[in-house]
Amino acid sequence: MSLSVHPSHQEHLGTVEPAPASSRVDGVLTHAQIGSLELESGETLPSVTLGYETWGTLNADASNAVLVHHALTGSTHVSRGDSDEDGWWEGLVGPGRALDTDQYFVVAANLIGGCYGSTGPSSIAADGAPWGGRFPFVTLRDSVYAEARLADALGIQSWYAVIGGSMGGARALEWAVTYPERVRAVVVIAVGAASTAEQIALAQAQVLAIRQDPAFEGGDYYGGEQPQAGLGLARRIAHLSYRSEAELAARFGRSAQPGEHPVSARRAQDVGEHRYQVESYLDHQARKLVGRFDANSYIVLTEALMSHDVSRGRGTLPEALTRAAGVKFILAAVRSDRLYLPQQSEELAAALAQPQPVHWIDSGIGHDGFLTETEQLAPLVAAALR
Repeated sequence: MSLSVHPSHQEHLGTVEPAPASSRVDGVLTHAQIGSLELESGETLPSVTLGYETWGTLNADASNAVLVHHALTGSTHVSRGDSDEDGWWEGLVGPGRALDTDQYFVVAANLIGGCYGSTGPSSIAADGAPWGGRFPFVTLRDSVYAEARLADALGIQSWYAVIGGSMGGARALEWAVTYPERVRAVVVIAVGAASTAEQIALAQAQVLAIRQDPAFEGGDYYGGEQPQAGLGLARRIAHLSYRSEAELAARFGRSAQPGEHPVSARRAQDVGEHRYQVESYLDHQARKLVGRFDANSYIVLTEALMSHDVSRGRGTLPEALTRAAGVKFILAAVRSDRLYLPQQSEELAAALAQPQPVHWIDSGIGHDGFLTETEQLAPLVAAALR
């Protein structure tokens, strides 16, 4: 099989030796050095590391490999495996699951710019200081180029399937169009062919929330106060688009947080102690993210998602998708999604060389249904693997 390699990516492919079956370890973070990477912007990111995890065993002809992509603030930890922590798609990936790790070799890599093992703003640059605000702009296509390097290093010429939801689905789509001869099937969930004006606008509000935090210091805050307020606000803005109005109304309504009094003369002085339940919920979501994620990485990955456009530089959308005419597509949308609207999935489906139906995920919670409704996703994954 001839490999489609980006012109700037023909050297420094890196070497990674998969563990033999006798020493197989599932769901544990591993690092691969893939060399320098020329980015779409024209800049070069030197000495790139990709963090990744694997589950299962690569077979003799490397034909059973499946790539699973995480969403914006996700990680490489898709399933528990031999670790002590549940993964974010625990019900879908694992022994006997829809993506059976006794049958398939599953790989999950952290996006370039992330903070879960891959080179990102918190990584140390050549001068011995963190990249910080100097970290270059990257696109989802850049991450796909890097993942192709990882596949080369693992000895994987083609993926049996590439699967992802939301930002992960955008990367799966990019794989199908960028390297169609290296992908047999893709599962693209809860995302369209490109980020819309509204999605870019929502993303900009999140990025500015972080950049306007006084502690941000132009991205060079490492070793000092972290921009927690800005990152927390960004998470609140994002989370409102991840959940539906109906779900928020049903769970919280206008109820006050127990022991607090939102209709109070003191509210103007201390909102944090006089909240509605939905405010407390958003505060909780913000605290969780601030405790585990880097603010610079949030900006880098959000701007990468803003750049999502599978037809960029490739003509019209149907013309771009013609490149992937030989790839099997499984498309799914969450009916209640108000971030990536279901009609975006329908437009993508109609533009394929062989138009496909959109499979519907019935969930009232909104966009996050791509994470929670594993029982509905299981048949779609199985269809891609057949």
